[in-house]
Amino acid sequence: MPVTISVITVARNSRDTIADTLKSVTGQHYENIEHIVIDGASKDGTAELVAELRSNHLKLVSEPDNGIYDAMNKGICLASGDVVGFLNSDDLFSDEHALERVAQAFENPDVDACYANLVYVDKQNRRTVRCWKSKPFKKGFFARGWCPAHPTFYVRKSVIDRLGAFDTGYPLAADADLMIRYLERENVRSVYIPHVLVRMRTGGVTNRTWRNIVRQNVEIFAALRKNGIPFSPMLFWAFKLENRFRQFLAGRSANER
Repeated sequence: MPVTISVITVARNSRDTIADTLKSVTGQHYENIEHIVIDGASKDGTAELVAELRSNHLKLVSEPDNGIYDAMNKGICLASGDVVGFLNSDDLFSDEHALERVAQAFENPDVDACYANLVYVDKQNRRTVRCWKSKPFKKGFFARGWCPAHPTFYVRKSVIDRLGAFDTGYPLAADADLMIRYLERENVRSVYIPHVLVRMRTGGVTNRTWRNIVRQNVEIFAALRKNGIPFSPMLFWAFKLENRFRQFLAGRSANER
C-alpha cells in the first residue's frame, strides 16, 4: 500500500509566507498526505489565515510552545502517517512531484529514512543564494561537518517512536542531533534522493547572526560527543567552511544560467 506522509509545518508570526507553504503542500500530485500546522500562538493572524485556507487533510493547533523543536515534537505526537517530515512556514517544495519522490523512496521496505537537495532562495523566492547538494551517507560524515538538509529529511514514524524525537536541550541544533543519532549511532537505513526537494527562504533563526551560527555548531559538537562520535573541531570547521563555500558558488552559477 502507498505510504501516508505527515508533513509538519511549525509557524510563528508567519502570515506573510505561510500561504505559499500551504499551497505548496496542496499542489502536490501525491495524495496520501497529512498536513499538520503547529502555530506558536502567533499575534499576526497566522492561525486565522491557516484556518481560512485549510484543506481537508490539514490539522491546525495554535498554542504557546517552548521553542521550535518543542513545536515539532507536538506535531510528531499528532502525526498518524507512516512517514514524517517537516516543511518550514516560509519554505516551499521544489515542484509538485516532491512528495512522490519521497514516497517512491519508501516503497523499499528496507529504507527507513531519506533526504535530498535543497536550495536557499531570497525572500521573494526568485534568486538562488545557495545550493545544498547532499550525497549518500557514510559513517563518519557528521564528524567532517556534513549533515543532510533537515527540511528534506523524511523518516518512518516507527523509527521516531523507537528512537525518540527532538532533544529540546539543543535549542539550535536538535535537528542535527536527531540525524546524528539516527544515522551515525543507530544505523538507520537511509537513501539519498538526487533532486532538489525544498526551496528554503533565507533569514532563519539559526543563520540570522554569526553568534547563532557559532552557538549552533557548539551544540553540534555536544551532540557528537553525546552520541559517541569522535571528531576534530579543526577538521570539522575546515570541511564545513569548504562545503559552505561550494554551496555559495553553486548558487551563483545557478543564477547565471
